Amino acid sequence: MSLYECVFIARQDIATPQVETMADEFTTIITSQGGQVTKREYWGLRNIAYRIKKNRKGHYVLFNVDAPPSAVAEFERQMSINEDVLRYLTIRVDELEEGPSAVMQSKNQRDDRPRRDGDDRPRRDSGYGRAPRATEGGEA
Repeated sequence: MSLYECVFIARQDIATPQVETMADEFTTIITSQGGQVTKREYWGLRNIAYRIKKNRKGHYVLFNVDAPPSAVAEFERQMSINEDVLRYLTIRVDELEEGPSAVMQSKNQRDDRPRRDGDDRPRRDSGYGRAPRATEGGEA
């Protein structure tokens, strides 16, 4: 069997559980054709570089697949039929990566990095458009 990586983008206006259900359906298509999904990652709702069918954002999902070419062809056919899938890309690879993908690694590093201002409190919104907060001394 051959090894593949597949990323698909789902419409922005569907809920995350619907995206997970759609990913489950695609997984059953591959397993019913004699393949297996070795890794599945939900990358979240992310910005798209340009509009696709009037969508500026999309739910990204990554699959690592070990399956025969006929299973991947059926998998891609089902994705092309589904109107919730904006784009997909399947690439044949020599070996599948172990552990989290580069997108998930960068997501984890972004949360763990220290703040620039040296403040170790959790990050919050910037506060633009609101009145200034009062400080402990009573001054604004």
